[in-house]
Amino acid sequence: MKLLALTLKSMRNRAATSILTILVIAISVVLLLGVEKVRTEAKASFANTISGTDLVVGARSGSIQLLLYSVFRIGNATNNITWESYEEIITHPNVDWSVPISLGDSHEGFRVVGTTPNYFEHYKYGKKRPLSFAEGKSFDGVFETVLGADVARTLGYTLGDEIILNHGTGRVSLMNHDNTPFIVTGILNKTGTPVDRSVHTSLEGIEAIHIGWESGVPIPSQEVSAEEALQRELQPSVITAFLVGVKSKSGIFNLQRGINEYKREPLLAVLPGVALQELWSLMSAAERALLIVSSFVVISGLIGMLSSILSSLSERRREMAILRSMGAKPRQIFALLTWESVLYTVIGCLLGLCILYGILFALRPWVEERYGLFLTITAPTTYDLRLLGAVLAAGLVMGLLPAFRAYRNSLADGMTIRV
Repeated sequence: MKLLALTLKSMRNRAATSILTILVIAISVVLLLGVEKVRTEAKASFANTISGTDLVVGARSGSIQLLLYSVFRIGNATNNITWESYEEIITHPNVDWSVPISLGDSHEGFRVVGTTPNYFEHYKYGKKRPLSFAEGKSFDGVFETVLGADVARTLGYTLGDEIILNHGTGRVSLMNHDNTPFIVTGILNKTGTPVDRSVHTSLEGIEAIHIGWESGVPIPSQEVSAEEALQRELQPSVITAFLVGVKSKSGIFNLQRGINEYKREPLLAVLPGVALQELWSLMSAAERALLIVSSFVVISGLIGMLSSILSSLSERRREMAILRSMGAKPRQIFALLTWESVLYTVIGCLLGLCILYGILFALRPWVEERYGLFLTITAPTTYDLRLLGAVLAAGLVMGLLPAFRAYRNSLADGMTIRV
Protein backbone atom coordinates (compact mmCIF):
# COMPACT_ATOMS: atom_id res chain seq x y z
CA MET A 1 0.00 0.00 0.00
CA LYS A 2 2.91 2.36 0.74
CA LEU A 3 4.26 1.70 -2.74
CA LEU A 4 0.85 2.44 -4.27
CA ALA A 5 0.56 5.69 -2.30
CA LEU A 6 4.06 6.66 -3.37
CA THR A 7 3.20 5.93 -7.01
CA LEU A 8 0.07 8.10 -6.81
CA LYS A 9 2.06 10.97 -5.28
CA SER A 10 4.66 10.64 -8.01
CA MET A 11 1.95 10.79 -10.67
CA ARG A 12 0.35 13.79 -8.95
CA ASN A 13 3.65 15.66 -8.97
CA ARG A 14 3.66 15.27 -12.76
CA ALA A 15 -0.05 15.96 -13.14
CA ALA A 16 0.01 17.40 -16.66
CA THR A 17 2.03 14.52 -18.10
CA SER A 18 -0.03 11.95 -16.18
CA ILE A 19 -3.36 13.39 -17.39
CA LEU A 20 -2.24 13.46 -21.01
CA THR A 21 -0.95 9.88 -20.81
CA ILE A 22 -4.22 8.69 -19.26
CA LEU A 23 -6.24 10.54 -21.91
CA VAL A 24 -4.27 8.93 -24.72
CA ILE A 25 -4.96 5.47 -23.30
CA ALA A 26 -8.63 6.33 -22.62
CA ILE A 27 -9.17 7.50 -26.20
CA SER A 28 -7.48 4.34 -27.48
CA VAL A 29 -9.82 2.21 -25.34
CA VAL A 30 -12.83 4.20 -26.57
CA LEU A 31 -11.82 3.55 -30.17
CA LEU A 32 -11.10 -0.13 -29.54
CA LEU A 33 -14.36 -0.87 -27.72
CA GLY A 34 -16.31 1.60 -29.87
CA VAL A 35 -15.24 -0.06 -33.10
CA GLU A 36 -15.99 -3.45 -31.57
CA LYS A 37 -19.43 -2.21 -30.46
CA VAL A 38 -20.25 -0.83 -33.89
CA ARG A 39 -18.97 -4.02 -35.51
CA THR A 40 -21.09 -6.31 -33.33
CA GLU A 41 -24.16 -4.09 -33.61
CA ALA A 42 -23.73 -3.81 -37.39
CA LYS A 43 -23.47 -7.59 -37.57
CA ALA A 44 -26.57 -7.98 -35.40
CA SER A 45 -28.43 -5.38 -37.47
CA PHE A 46 -27.33 -7.13 -40.65
CA ALA A 47 -28.48 -10.49 -39.31
CA ASN A 48 -31.79 -8.90 -38.31
CA THR A 49 -32.43 -7.18 -41.64
CA ILE A 50 -35.38 -9.49 -41.86
CA SER A 51 -36.83 -11.00 -38.71
CA GLY A 52 -39.82 -13.19 -38.02
CA THR A 53 -39.84 -14.56 -41.57
CA ASP A 54 -39.34 -18.32 -41.68
CA LEU A 55 -38.71 -18.84 -45.40
CA VAL A 56 -37.82 -16.74 -48.43
CA VAL A 57 -38.91 -18.37 -51.68
CA GLY A 58 -37.78 -17.54 -55.20
CA ALA A 59 -36.73 -19.10 -58.47
CA ARG A 60 -34.04 -21.74 -58.09
CA SER A 61 -30.59 -20.15 -57.98
CA GLY A 62 -28.34 -19.74 -54.93
CA SER A 63 -29.37 -18.93 -51.38
CA ILE A 64 -27.21 -15.79 -51.25
CA GLN A 65 -28.42 -14.56 -54.63
CA LEU A 66 -32.03 -15.09 -53.57
CA LEU A 67 -31.43 -13.17 -50.36
CA LEU A 68 -29.65 -10.34 -52.17
CA TYR A 69 -32.43 -9.54 -54.61
CA SER A 70 -35.44 -10.35 -52.42
CA VAL A 71 -34.30 -8.75 -49.16
CA PHE A 72 -31.42 -6.41 -50.00
CA ARG A 73 -32.77 -5.35 -53.43
CA ILE A 74 -29.40 -6.06 -55.03
CA GLY A 75 -29.24 -7.73 -58.42
CA ASN A 76 -32.06 -9.45 -60.25
CA ALA A 77 -33.83 -12.77 -60.13
CA THR A 78 -32.90 -15.49 -62.59
CA ASN A 79 -36.59 -16.15 -63.18
CA ASN A 80 -40.05 -15.34 -61.87
CA ILE A 81 -42.62 -17.43 -60.02
CA THR A 82 -46.03 -17.99 -61.57
CA TRP A 83 -48.99 -16.73 -59.58
CA GLU A 84 -50.57 -20.17 -59.77
CA SER A 85 -47.56 -21.77 -58.09
CA TYR A 86 -47.61 -19.11 -55.38
CA GLU A 87 -51.30 -19.67 -54.66
CA GLU A 88 -50.80 -23.43 -54.50
CA ILE A 89 -47.83 -23.28 -52.13
CA ILE A 90 -49.48 -20.94 -49.64
CA THR A 91 -52.37 -23.38 -49.22
CA HIS A 92 -49.98 -25.71 -47.39
CA PRO A 93 -51.43 -26.39 -43.91
CA ASN A 94 -48.29 -25.13 -42.17
CA VAL A 95 -48.26 -21.74 -43.91
CA ASP A 96 -49.50 -19.06 -41.52
CA TRP A 97 -48.99 -15.99 -43.72
CA SER A 98 -47.26 -15.00 -46.94
CA VAL A 99 -46.13 -11.78 -48.60
CA PRO A 100 -45.58 -11.76 -52.38
CA ILE A 101 -42.92 -9.46 -53.83
CA SER A 102 -42.57 -8.21 -57.38
CA LEU A 103 -39.37 -6.43 -58.45
CA GLY A 104 -38.09 -4.97 -61.69
CA ASP A 105 -38.86 -1.24 -61.67
CA SER A 106 -37.30 1.73 -59.94
CA HIS A 107 -37.68 5.41 -59.14
CA GLU A 108 -34.69 7.74 -59.28
CA GLY A 109 -32.39 4.80 -58.54
CA PHE A 110 -34.52 3.39 -55.69
CA ARG A 111 -36.02 -0.06 -56.19
CA VAL A 112 -39.79 -0.45 -56.52
CA VAL A 113 -41.34 -3.30 -54.54
CA GLY A 114 -44.76 -4.51 -55.63
CA THR A 115 -46.50 -6.25 -52.75
CA THR A 116 -49.68 -6.37 -50.67
CA PRO A 117 -50.70 -4.50 -47.48
CA ASN A 118 -49.70 -7.67 -45.60
CA TYR A 119 -46.11 -6.55 -46.16
CA PHE A 120 -46.48 -3.77 -43.56
CA GLU A 121 -48.02 -6.19 -41.09
CA HIS A 122 -45.68 -9.16 -41.38
CA TYR A 123 -42.32 -7.76 -42.50
CA LYS A 124 -40.20 -7.32 -39.39
CA TYR A 125 -36.62 -6.34 -38.73
CA GLY A 126 -34.29 -6.16 -35.74
CA LYS A 127 -35.70 -8.27 -32.93
CA LYS A 128 -39.09 -8.71 -34.60
CA ARG A 129 -39.73 -4.97 -34.75
CA PRO A 130 -42.66 -4.15 -37.05
CA LEU A 131 -42.63 -1.47 -39.69
CA SER A 132 -44.21 1.79 -38.59
CA PHE A 133 -45.36 4.91 -40.39
CA ALA A 134 -43.79 8.31 -39.80
CA GLU A 135 -46.61 9.80 -41.86
CA GLY A 136 -49.73 8.55 -43.63
CA LYS A 137 -50.80 4.96 -44.06
CA SER A 138 -50.52 1.89 -46.27
CA PHE A 139 -51.64 2.02 -49.90
CA ASP A 140 -55.27 1.14 -50.62
CA GLY A 141 -55.64 2.08 -54.26
CA VAL A 142 -53.88 0.76 -57.32
CA PHE A 143 -51.87 3.93 -57.91
CA GLU A 144 -50.78 4.63 -54.37
CA THR A 145 -47.32 4.19 -52.92
CA VAL A 146 -45.51 4.03 -49.58
CA LEU A 147 -41.95 5.35 -49.44
CA GLY A 148 -39.03 4.23 -47.32
CA ALA A 149 -37.46 6.84 -45.05
CA ASP A 150 -34.36 7.37 -47.22
CA VAL A 151 -36.41 7.76 -50.38
CA ALA A 152 -38.59 10.45 -48.85
CA ARG A 153 -35.66 12.31 -47.29
CA THR A 154 -33.37 12.14 -50.32
CA LEU A 155 -35.98 13.16 -52.88
CA GLY A 156 -37.90 15.51 -50.58
CA TYR A 157 -41.28 13.84 -51.00
CA THR A 158 -44.26 14.42 -48.73
CA LEU A 159 -47.74 12.95 -48.56
CA GLY A 160 -49.83 13.64 -51.66
CA ASP A 161 -46.89 14.06 -54.03
CA GLU A 162 -47.01 12.37 -57.43
CA ILE A 163 -44.15 10.16 -58.60
CA ILE A 164 -43.39 8.48 -61.90
CA LEU A 165 -41.89 5.01 -61.87
CA ASN A 166 -39.03 4.09 -64.20
CA HIS A 167 -38.85 0.87 -66.13
CA GLY A 168 -35.86 -1.22 -65.12
CA THR A 169 -33.56 -0.91 -62.13
CA GLY A 170 -30.90 1.50 -63.39
CA ARG A 171 -30.42 4.94 -61.85
CA VAL A 172 -31.03 6.48 -65.27
CA SER A 173 -33.91 5.16 -67.38
CA LEU A 174 -35.00 6.27 -70.82
CA MET A 175 -38.35 4.54 -70.45
CA ASN A 176 -40.79 5.79 -67.82
CA HIS A 177 -44.36 4.97 -66.90
CA ASP A 178 -45.46 8.58 -67.41
CA ASN A 179 -49.10 7.76 -68.09
CA THR A 180 -49.64 6.16 -64.67
CA PRO A 181 -48.40 8.41 -61.83
CA PHE A 182 -48.54 7.23 -58.21
CA ILE A 183 -49.64 9.21 -55.16
CA VAL A 184 -47.60 9.04 -51.95
CA THR A 185 -49.91 7.88 -49.16
CA GLY A 186 -47.35 6.89 -46.53
CA ILE A 187 -43.76 7.34 -45.40
CA LEU A 188 -42.14 4.71 -43.19
CA ASN A 189 -39.95 5.33 -40.17
CA LYS A 190 -36.23 4.65 -40.43
CA THR A 191 -35.33 0.97 -40.06
CA GLY A 192 -31.69 0.75 -41.12
CA THR A 193 -32.64 -1.91 -43.67
CA PRO A 194 -33.22 -1.91 -47.45
CA VAL A 195 -36.85 -0.99 -46.67
CA ASP A 196 -35.61 2.58 -46.21
CA ARG A 197 -34.49 2.66 -49.85
CA SER A 198 -37.61 1.08 -51.33
CA VAL A 199 -40.72 2.39 -53.04
CA HIS A 200 -43.69 0.16 -52.18
CA THR A 201 -46.71 -0.23 -54.42
CA SER A 202 -49.47 -2.76 -54.87
CA LEU A 203 -49.10 -5.78 -57.14
CA GLU A 204 -52.06 -4.44 -59.11
CA GLY A 205 -50.15 -1.20 -59.61
CA ILE A 206 -47.19 -3.10 -61.06
CA GLU A 207 -49.54 -4.88 -63.44
CA ALA A 208 -51.27 -1.64 -64.42
CA ILE A 209 -48.12 0.24 -65.40
CA HIS A 210 -47.07 -2.61 -67.71
CA ILE A 211 -50.27 -2.81 -69.70
CA GLY A 212 -49.27 -2.22 -73.31
CA TRP A 213 -45.66 -3.22 -72.75
CA GLU A 214 -44.03 -6.13 -74.52
CA SER A 215 -40.53 -7.45 -73.68
CA GLY A 216 -39.76 -4.31 -71.68
CA VAL A 217 -40.77 -1.92 -74.48
CA PRO A 218 -44.01 0.12 -74.65
CA ILE A 219 -46.22 -0.43 -77.69
CA PRO A 220 -47.68 3.04 -78.51
CA SER A 221 -50.98 1.77 -79.86
CA GLN A 222 -51.61 -0.29 -76.72
CA GLU A 223 -50.69 2.19 -73.99
CA VAL A 224 -53.50 3.04 -71.59
CA SER A 225 -54.15 5.82 -69.09
CA ALA A 226 -54.51 5.27 -65.37
CA GLU A 227 -58.30 5.44 -65.66
CA GLU A 228 -58.32 2.87 -68.44
CA ALA A 229 -55.96 0.59 -66.51
CA LEU A 230 -58.40 0.48 -63.62
CA GLN A 231 -60.97 -1.08 -65.93
CA ARG A 232 -58.67 -3.99 -66.78
CA GLU A 233 -58.04 -7.27 -65.01
CA LEU A 234 -55.02 -6.55 -62.81
CA GLN A 235 -54.40 -10.00 -61.41
CA PRO A 236 -50.61 -10.56 -61.46
CA SER A 237 -49.38 -13.41 -63.59
CA VAL A 238 -45.90 -13.67 -62.05
CA ILE A 239 -44.06 -12.47 -58.95
CA THR A 240 -40.36 -12.35 -58.11
CA ALA A 241 -40.34 -13.95 -54.66
CA PHE A 242 -42.43 -14.33 -51.53
CA LEU A 243 -41.94 -14.45 -47.78
CA VAL A 244 -43.50 -17.15 -45.64
CA GLY A 245 -44.35 -17.44 -41.96
CA VAL A 246 -45.15 -20.89 -40.62
CA LYS A 247 -47.56 -22.06 -37.94
CA SER A 248 -45.26 -24.70 -36.50
CA LYS A 249 -41.46 -24.37 -36.42
CA SER A 250 -41.14 -28.14 -36.23
CA GLY A 251 -42.59 -28.47 -39.72
CA ILE A 252 -40.49 -25.78 -41.37
CA PHE A 253 -37.97 -28.18 -42.89
CA ASN A 254 -40.73 -30.33 -44.32
CA LEU A 255 -42.24 -27.26 -45.98
CA GLN A 256 -38.83 -26.14 -47.22
CA ARG A 257 -38.13 -29.53 -48.75
CA GLY A 258 -41.56 -29.59 -50.40
CA ILE A 259 -40.93 -26.21 -52.04
CA ASN A 260 -37.43 -27.18 -53.17
CA GLU A 261 -38.87 -30.34 -54.77
CA TYR A 262 -41.86 -28.54 -56.30
CA LYS A 263 -42.71 -30.19 -59.62
CA ARG A 264 -44.44 -27.40 -61.51
CA GLU A 265 -41.37 -25.13 -61.65
CA PRO A 266 -37.88 -25.01 -60.08
CA LEU A 267 -38.07 -23.08 -56.82
CA LEU A 268 -35.76 -22.46 -53.88
CA ALA A 269 -36.79 -21.87 -50.26
CA VAL A 270 -34.12 -20.67 -47.84
CA LEU A 271 -34.00 -19.96 -44.13
CA PRO A 272 -33.15 -16.23 -44.02
CA GLY A 273 -31.06 -16.54 -40.84
CA VAL A 274 -28.83 -19.20 -42.36
CA ALA A 275 -28.45 -17.32 -45.63
CA LEU A 276 -27.62 -14.10 -43.77
CA GLN A 277 -24.83 -15.85 -41.88
CA GLU A 278 -23.45 -17.17 -45.16
CA LEU A 279 -23.54 -13.68 -46.62
CA TRP A 280 -21.87 -12.12 -43.57
CA SER A 281 -19.08 -14.70 -43.73
CA LEU A 282 -18.15 -13.29 -47.14
CA MET A 283 -17.35 -9.99 -45.41
CA SER A 284 -15.24 -11.51 -42.65
CA ALA A 285 -12.10 -9.89 -44.10
CA ALA A 286 -13.54 -6.41 -43.54
CA GLU A 287 -14.60 -7.45 -40.03
CA ARG A 288 -11.07 -8.54 -39.19
CA ALA A 289 -9.65 -5.36 -40.71
CA LEU A 290 -11.74 -3.24 -38.32
CA LEU A 291 -10.41 -5.15 -35.34
CA ILE A 292 -6.81 -4.87 -36.58
CA VAL A 293 -7.12 -1.10 -37.10
CA SER A 294 -8.59 -0.56 -33.62
CA SER A 295 -5.86 -2.79 -32.10
CA PHE A 296 -3.17 -0.65 -33.72
CA VAL A 297 -4.83 2.41 -32.21
CA VAL A 298 -4.46 0.88 -28.74
CA ILE A 299 -0.85 -0.09 -29.44
CA SER A 300 -0.09 3.48 -30.49
CA GLY A 301 -1.64 4.72 -27.23
CA LEU A 302 0.48 2.36 -25.16
CA ILE A 303 3.59 3.34 -27.09
CA GLY A 304 2.71 6.95 -26.25
CA MET A 305 2.60 5.97 -22.57
CA LEU A 306 5.97 4.22 -22.90
CA SER A 307 7.47 7.24 -24.61
CA SER A 308 6.14 9.53 -21.88
CA ILE A 309 7.62 7.43 -19.07
CA LEU A 310 10.94 6.93 -20.83
CA SER A 311 11.30 10.63 -21.62
CA SER A 312 10.66 11.49 -17.99
CA LEU A 313 13.29 9.11 -16.64
CA SER A 314 16.14 11.55 -17.23
CA GLU A 315 14.22 14.24 -15.35
CA ARG A 316 13.48 11.77 -12.53
CA ARG A 317 17.04 10.54 -12.03
CA ARG A 318 17.30 12.76 -8.97
CA GLU A 319 14.00 11.38 -7.64
CA MET A 320 15.20 7.81 -8.08
CA ALA A 321 18.53 8.62 -6.41
CA ILE A 322 16.86 10.19 -3.39
CA LEU A 323 14.64 7.14 -3.00
CA ARG A 324 17.71 4.90 -3.17
CA SER A 325 19.53 7.05 -0.60
CA MET A 326 16.56 6.71 1.73
CA GLY A 327 16.85 2.95 1.64
CA ALA A 328 14.71 2.00 -1.35
CA LYS A 329 15.96 -1.18 -2.95
CA PRO A 330 16.39 -1.57 -6.73
CA ARG A 331 13.42 -3.96 -6.88
CA GLN A 332 11.26 -1.31 -5.18
CA ILE A 333 12.28 1.22 -7.82
CA PHE A 334 11.41 -1.38 -10.42
CA ALA A 335 8.01 -1.96 -8.75
CA LEU A 336 7.37 1.80 -8.54
CA LEU A 337 7.74 2.28 -12.30
CA THR A 338 5.76 -0.88 -13.02
CA TRP A 339 2.93 0.25 -10.74
CA GLU A 340 2.93 3.59 -12.49
CA SER A 341 2.41 1.97 -15.90
CA VAL A 342 -0.32 -0.27 -14.54
CA LEU A 343 -2.13 2.66 -12.91
CA TYR A 344 -1.94 4.68 -16.12
CA THR A 345 -3.50 1.76 -17.97
CA VAL A 346 -6.17 0.97 -15.36
CA ILE A 347 -7.28 4.58 -15.01
CA GLY A 348 -7.18 5.01 -18.80
CA CYS A 349 -9.36 1.90 -19.29
CA LEU A 350 -11.90 3.04 -16.68
CA LEU A 351 -12.02 6.54 -18.12
CA GLY A 352 -12.33 5.11 -21.62
CA LEU A 353 -15.30 2.99 -20.54
CA CYS A 354 -17.00 6.02 -18.99
CA ILE A 355 -16.43 8.11 -22.12
CA LEU A 356 -17.67 5.29 -24.37
CA TYR A 357 -20.91 4.81 -22.46
CA GLY A 358 -21.42 8.57 -22.32
CA ILE A 359 -21.06 8.74 -26.11
CA LEU A 360 -23.43 5.79 -26.55
CA PHE A 361 -26.10 7.39 -24.37
CA ALA A 362 -25.71 10.75 -26.12
CA LEU A 363 -25.57 9.53 -29.73
CA ARG A 364 -27.89 6.52 -29.56
CA PRO A 365 -31.10 8.38 -30.60
CA TRP A 366 -29.29 10.22 -33.42
CA VAL A 367 -27.59 7.07 -34.77
CA GLU A 368 -30.90 5.18 -34.65
CA GLU A 369 -32.78 7.93 -36.47
CA ARG A 370 -30.06 8.75 -39.00
CA TYR A 371 -28.60 5.32 -39.77
CA GLY A 372 -31.12 2.90 -38.32
CA LEU A 373 -28.38 1.25 -36.26
CA PHE A 374 -29.72 0.26 -32.86
CA LEU A 375 -26.95 0.49 -30.29
CA THR A 376 -27.93 -1.68 -27.35
CA ILE A 377 -26.38 -0.37 -24.16
CA THR A 378 -25.41 -3.28 -21.94
CA ALA A 379 -22.68 -4.08 -19.46
CA PRO A 380 -19.30 -4.94 -21.03
CA THR A 381 -19.42 -8.38 -22.58
CA THR A 382 -16.97 -11.17 -21.84
CA TYR A 383 -15.19 -10.32 -25.08
CA ASP A 384 -14.98 -6.64 -24.06
CA LEU A 385 -13.47 -7.65 -20.71
CA ARG A 386 -10.97 -9.84 -22.53
CA LEU A 387 -9.97 -6.90 -24.70
CA LEU A 388 -9.53 -4.74 -21.61
CA GLY A 389 -7.48 -7.51 -20.02
CA ALA A 390 -5.27 -7.57 -23.10
CA VAL A 391 -4.83 -3.79 -22.85
CA LEU A 392 -3.89 -4.08 -19.17
CA ALA A 393 -1.41 -6.85 -19.92
CA ALA A 394 0.08 -4.79 -22.75
CA GLY A 395 0.33 -1.79 -20.41
CA LEU A 396 2.19 -3.91 -17.87
CA VAL A 397 4.60 -5.17 -20.52
CA MET A 398 5.17 -1.63 -21.80
CA GLY A 399 6.01 -0.53 -18.26
CA LEU A 400 8.72 -3.15 -17.81
CA LEU A 401 11.23 -1.35 -20.05
CA PRO A 402 11.35 1.96 -18.15
CA ALA A 403 11.18 0.01 -14.87
CA PHE A 404 14.18 -2.07 -15.91
CA ARG A 405 16.12 1.04 -16.92
CA ALA A 406 15.38 2.67 -13.55
CA TYR A 407 16.38 -0.57 -11.85
CA ARG A 408 19.79 -0.44 -13.50
CA ASN A 409 20.46 3.17 -12.56
CA SER A 410 22.91 3.17 -9.73
CA LEU A 411 22.90 5.55 -6.80
CA ALA A 412 26.17 7.11 -8.01
CA ASP A 413 24.69 7.66 -11.50
CA GLY A 414 21.63 9.25 -9.99
CA MET A 415 23.62 11.68 -7.88
CA THR A 416 25.97 12.63 -10.72
CA ILE A 417 25.28 15.98 -12.35
CA ARG A 418 25.74 15.71 -16.10
CA VAL A 419 26.76 18.73 -18.05
